[in-house]
Amino acid sequence: MSLPKHIAAHSIPPHTLIRLAQEWLAEDTPHFDPAGVCVGSQEVEARLFCKTPHSILAGSPFFTAVFTEVGCTVDWKYQEGAEIGPDAVTLTAVVRGPARCLLLGERPALNCLARASGIATRCSQLQAMARAGRWHGEVAGTRKTTPGFRLVEKYAMLVGSVCMHRQDLSGMVMLKDNHVWASGSITEAVKAARSVCGFSSKIEVECRSTEEGREAARAGADIVMLDNFQPQELHVATRALKEEFPTLLIEASGGVTPDNLAMYFSPHVDIISLGCITQGCPVVDFSLKVQKPVAHSSFYEG
Repeated sequence: MSLPKHIAAHSIPPHTLIRLAQEWLAEDTPHFDPAGVCVGSQEVEARLFCKTPHSILAGSPFFTAVFTEVGCTVDWKYQEGAEIGPDAVTLTAVVRGPARCLLLGERPALNCLARASGIATRCSQLQAMARAGRWHGEVAGTRKTTPGFRLVEKYAMLVGSVCMHRQDLSGMVMLKDNHVWASGSITEAVKAARSVCGFSSKIEVECRSTEEGREAARAGADIVMLDNFQPQELHVATRALKEEFPTLLIEASGGVTPDNLAMYFSPHVDIISLGCITQGCPVVDFSLKVQKPVAHSSFYEG
């Protein structure tokens, strides 16, 4: 069951939002802000526009945290997880605060919002495909995330209603081909991993054949990942494994894209993970326009 999108933000501790906002601001302005002299500290209003119709809004907690850190306020016109549009340009939020402070927060805040909304939009599209195909399993992300930006990207998956998969190497154990080769066998790798993680963590094993899947299941793996299988091969292998190991979870991964996702749907496949959820995912186009203090106000870009 997916989490209601508007409360996904409750999964982020407040101190984490503050820490990230401070890090992003320090990265963008490590020392002086010479351009701040040009605009001063007079109160201004800026309007956030979305220019990618039918996008899913994600990342508003990060956007707000950045502006809160520089003494600005944000008035959202859309709720987190909502679809924005269908107009070509849609007013999404209004930001108010001292001019130089607002412009300090502009780029870090927009970067988070554009990236998170792009990922959530793709996730929402993938979930719609799964529903249309009447598939019972879970679409999932991967650890193929941008260094230093994983929390934002994983959170965006949550807003887009797909499974985040494991957060990091300290979470669920995943034994990939290199682990197996270094250990000598799947059985030895699973045995060694279980001796460390005990009962509290699941163990997943990447397998290249049905026979490797059987070995992993017999060794005590909770999940078998069938990697880089062609769809028809996958369907044959998953049926055989489920008949022998009914409680085994099976994940399909490798080579899955939005274009061919439906080909991997099967009653015997529990999880389908896609690296393209984060790698090569388009961003949503947002811009922040500061109002000129004149009656016939047009906008200039801050």
